[in-house]
Amino acid sequence: MTAVVAVVLGLLATLLPSLSTGSAHAASAAGSNTATVYYSTATTNWSSYNLHWAPDGGTWTTVPGVAMQSACTGWVKKTVDLGAATGWQATFNNGQGTWDNNGGKNYALGTGTITVNNGAIAHSDPCASGGDPGGGETGSPSGTSATVFYSTATVGWTTVNLHYAPTGGAWTTVPGIGMEAACTGWVKKTVDLGTAAGLAATFNNGNGTWDNNNGANYALFKGVSTVKDTKVTANAADPCAAVVPDTTPPTVPGTVKATATDTSIVVTWNPSTDDTGVTGYRVTRTGGTKGTIVTSVGSTVFSESGLEADTAYTYTVQALDAAGNISAASAPARATTGHAPPPATPGTPIGTDPRKDPIYFVLTARFYDGDTSNDRGGNQHVASGNAANNDPMFRGDFKGLVQKLDYIKALGFSAIWITPVVLNRSDYDYHGYHGWDFYRVDPRLESAGASYQDLINAAHAKGIKIYQDVVYNHSSRWGAKGLFVPTVYGVRDSQWSWYYDEKEQGFEYDGLTIDPKTGKSYYNGDLWSTAEPSGNTCLNWGKPTGQKSPEGYTIYNCQWPNPTSKMFPASLYHQCWIGNWEGEDSRSCWLADDLADFNTENAQVQNYLIGAYNKYIDMGVDGFRVDTAVHIPRVTWNRRFLPAIQQREVQDWGPDKARNFFVFGEVGAFVNDKWNRGSVNHSAQFYTWKERKEYSADDATASIEQYNYEEQLGTGNQPTSANAFLEGNAYHTPDHSKFSGMNIIDMRMHMNFGDAHNAFNNGKDSDDSTNDATYNVVYVDSHDYGPNKSSVRYTGGQDAWAENMALMWTFRGIPTLYYGSEIQFQAGKTIDCGPSCPLATTGRAYYGDHVAGTVTASEFGKVDSASGAVATTLAQPLVKHLQRLNLIRRAIPALQMGQYSTEGVNGGGMSFKRRYTDTASGVDSFALVTVTDAASFSGVPNGRYVDAVSGDVRTVTDGTLAVAAPGKGDMRVYVLDLGGKNAAPGKIGTDGPYLK
Repeated sequence: MTAVVAVVLGLLATLLPSLSTGSAHAASAAGSNTATVYYSTATTNWSSYNLHWAPDGGTWTTVPGVAMQSACTGWVKKTVDLGAATGWQATFNNGQGTWDNNGGKNYALGTGTITVNNGAIAHSDPCASGGDPGGGETGSPSGTSATVFYSTATVGWTTVNLHYAPTGGAWTTVPGIGMEAACTGWVKKTVDLGTAAGLAATFNNGNGTWDNNNGANYALFKGVSTVKDTKVTANAADPCAAVVPDTTPPTVPGTVKATATDTSIVVTWNPSTDDTGVTGYRVTRTGGTKGTIVTSVGSTVFSESGLEADTAYTYTVQALDAAGNISAASAPARATTGHAPPPATPGTPIGTDPRKDPIYFVLTARFYDGDTSNDRGGNQHVASGNAANNDPMFRGDFKGLVQKLDYIKALGFSAIWITPVVLNRSDYDYHGYHGWDFYRVDPRLESAGASYQDLINAAHAKGIKIYQDVVYNHSSRWGAKGLFVPTVYGVRDSQWSWYYDEKEQGFEYDGLTIDPKTGKSYYNGDLWSTAEPSGNTCLNWGKPTGQKSPEGYTIYNCQWPNPTSKMFPASLYHQCWIGNWEGEDSRSCWLADDLADFNTENAQVQNYLIGAYNKYIDMGVDGFRVDTAVHIPRVTWNRRFLPAIQQREVQDWGPDKARNFFVFGEVGAFVNDKWNRGSVNHSAQFYTWKERKEYSADDATASIEQYNYEEQLGTGNQPTSANAFLEGNAYHTPDHSKFSGMNIIDMRMHMNFGDAHNAFNNGKDSDDSTNDATYNVVYVDSHDYGPNKSSVRYTGGQDAWAENMALMWTFRGIPTLYYGSEIQFQAGKTIDCGPSCPLATTGRAYYGDHVAGTVTASEFGKVDSASGAVATTLAQPLVKHLQRLNLIRRAIPALQMGQYSTEGVNGGGMSFKRRYTDTASGVDSFALVTVTDAASFSGVPNGRYVDAVSGDVRTVTDGTLAVAAPGKGDMRVYVLDLGGKNAAPGKIGTDGPYLK
């Protein structure tokens, strides 16, 4: 990018002596008390021009003012005597009632030579043909001349002055001489050098902004020179010289074929050729009720879904080249759609105890690509580096997930947590957390025959639950369709036209549909306006902020949504940035500029979100993982959202299945202490409890009252629970009467999983303040962080992973694995760096290459058959370890739902006893567990114990059982053999790299 230096002319005058011999040069002219104003006629085209003016402190001329005279092509001028004034005001008119008065503000002008061009004021003579060493003008060059071309493509100036000095000569008077338009993106000037062989030069826009080659001036030469992005080319070719136009169109695309499947059609053709290169294709579709549709594509494949059923469509294809030449249309290809696939019937939630189901967590768009036609790269495709890897951000989809359900089942998982499914809208929204239309599933995830409902049904058919990630705290920066969408200021000028799409009547953003005018799927033409909208509340609409974008573009007020611009109504969205992450404002302010914070205490917002998520409950999902739960007051959850979930579940599926609809919240407490920096309101376990007093009826007031009440009570006066703990060796019926309805991700264990022992000790330390920690969701790392808030995927090594897994699969809570961790996928890689690096280099890389091929699994944790890359993946050591852990956990109820105790357990390691008893079903399961370390258990029931790992049998007669250290990643699970349905299962599975 050209170096542009803003220089104050008065300051330059003081620096002139030091600048005259080689540093970036500019000078200040000593002018008389007259002023000559040049006015551009290029945009007005009036038949006559008048200058209506008044010196500062003086009176205005009589309307319409004084006539201006022609100066040169595109300009008129007038010289006025200012007397004793140092400035003046002016307006311009055509003498017939049409005025240019600078938008009602008049033009404030100074002395010397001035230009007014489309509202911009500069200081140069646009009609000057050259300059002499003293700064005076000459009619035409004599002697040695230099022609300078300067590129305006980067700087974007409308006026350019050349300030120069022939070698050994004096500089022109600041700001130099006006350069004239040469061709698009270039201005030029020819100057007389006399006997000099070259010149020193700088450039400016007449308003104090300079390009002085980073302080070194430009060294130019006689003849033709070009200056572009600080690069000087001597003896250059004229960049505006006529180029022989390319008038040859590409060849006609051949062998066009159209194939229909249900209501989808795929069109293919052979590539065209061209003398300079084919840049794309234009596909024209006719047929159906929507008439002719034209779409631009970059490849030789075009696909459409969701067409009208039983309808004939005709396609022709044309090829384009860079010069805009277009071939003749191809021979038509025809296809007739079939019947629309019947809508998937609503699924029925599985409805079993969620503690039975280990969870596999996937970013749907990054897992497996079952349908390439819905892949989309977005407007950051190239900038992010994803294009270079042929890796669009939206790549995986529901169809791919359906195809790999057997892989997940083969690992042993019976629940899948998927990222949010609602239609997103932002520059980089593949992850799903920038919701825009909460009532619509994102089409970039769906395919014909693989809708979201189809995924739910397919998973349920295999005994796998679907937990949907949901967001109540925020929408995208563009608001939420159906609730409020802000109008932003946008000007499609030379700087911003790349960003602001042209508005298209009837075109609706869905993230998938290709805009026929631009060939893009992303679109923002419906979001912006240059005209101030009625009811606008945004301050200083459309005025420059004084700041520049990284590209050097002018930034305007109201151009980008944020909480303090008043672009969002306070009734629906909060109006502040978070200042204190452990303060009340963390629950009522924005997290980031692309996460517009809902005013969740407003009934309209509550109804919008409740209505949206009722839709997915109706579809039969098995639970919700709640994003950013801590950023909504607990009292709002307890009053509004959690009861609404339960009510809809009971209405749809009855009380038994409603009881097991699993809600688990992300309460981001990224510290290692029990209470998040002493704040109860910001600690995970706090959200598992009901309220213990009444607050004001108004939700906003109540949220403040609750916050203050609980903070004043402090950490020592919070409720406690024994729901996770055995009473000696006995299981007791848990008391869930004070349960809020929201379980939690175990953030404290997550933060400490750099070492399994730390995770174990920290986790159990928080269990007495959690309503029932046996429902905690436990993981090592995720799509956000590794242990101890690390920004990289867990990199502790295979032995540590094996140990972590062994603990998670036997200790209280629900074990959860982030996709790919079964092969240490992307270990040590940055989890998320936004669009500043390719996704392929991050912890959110595409996983599909590792599960390509075929796999079948009829039982959890067992592979029936596998071929291709997925077979290699399933043979990896941690996969084998994980499969056996799932087999063991699934066979022992105590490991799934049991309470635990460390009473009478010695050895200092990760050792504990667990029991689960259900009198209704007659289940009684008791197990002694040690992971990695030696342990001794005392005071346990006498009887026969069988280790589920080794098959070792022990008979306890004195209440004690000692276990030697099994080794890192290995474990022992001695199950009390109670006979009958409660008999010890014996050795489960076969020995592997760790369990043996």
